[in-house]
Amino acid sequence: MKKSLILLLCGLTIISTGCLRRRLTIRSNPPGALVYVDDVQIGHSPVSVPFTYYGTRTIRLEKDRFKTVEVQQNINSPWYQTPPLDFVSEVLLPFEIRDERAVNIDMLPLEPTNESEVLNRAKQIRQNSNQGFAVPR
Repeated sequence: MKKSLILLLCGLTIISTGCLRRRLTIRSNPPGALVYVDDVQIGHSPVSVPFTYYGTRTIRLEKDRFKTVEVQQNINSPWYQTPPLDFVSEVLLPFEIRDERAVNIDMLPLEPTNESEVLNRAKQIRQNSNQGFAVPR
């Protein structure tokens, strides 16, 4: 009896089609910003990427004429991902679970720079490089 029950559970586990799909979508205002998650470039917003682990992610957005934004986004695990329920939700359920997360980030435009400031800065960098000093980035 025990052997047949174990075989039945193993068989159900093997033919089970259940799985958990996790997806993180990042949107920016304005759209089109270059998106990095944990220092890995994933594309231009709006963009979606699958993820495996829950926790805190570093999200950075870069766009011309806008201030670079970096946020620490915590992605909490749902109740069905606590042990031992996680085994049931990922392996034994005969259907797919989708965990869709979305992050919306507003970007601020860069403040206009004074033309004379830019020219003075360029002159200073040129003088430093001619004197052999390291040029700052």
